[in-house]
Amino acid sequence: MTIERDEHGFDAPAPLGHPARSGLPQGHGTGPEIGERLPEFDLPDANGERVRLHEDRAGAKAVVVFFRSAVW
Repeated sequence: MTIERDEHGFDAPAPLGHPARSGLPQGHGTGPEIGERLPEFDLPDANGERVRLHEDRAGAKAVVVFFRSAVW
């Protein structure tokens, strides 16, 4: 298996130019802007308990990080 690094520094077993490695089309939105309020959502924590973004913070500030996953 050959691992190739793209111009963004990501390594993956898919060859450069493969559709699985394509980026977003030019001008495509990538998510909320810095400082923009996120909509309410809930996700499970490490113990399977539901965490509601706004409700559970009770007004406290939060940092939400979305991490680009590996190319499989």
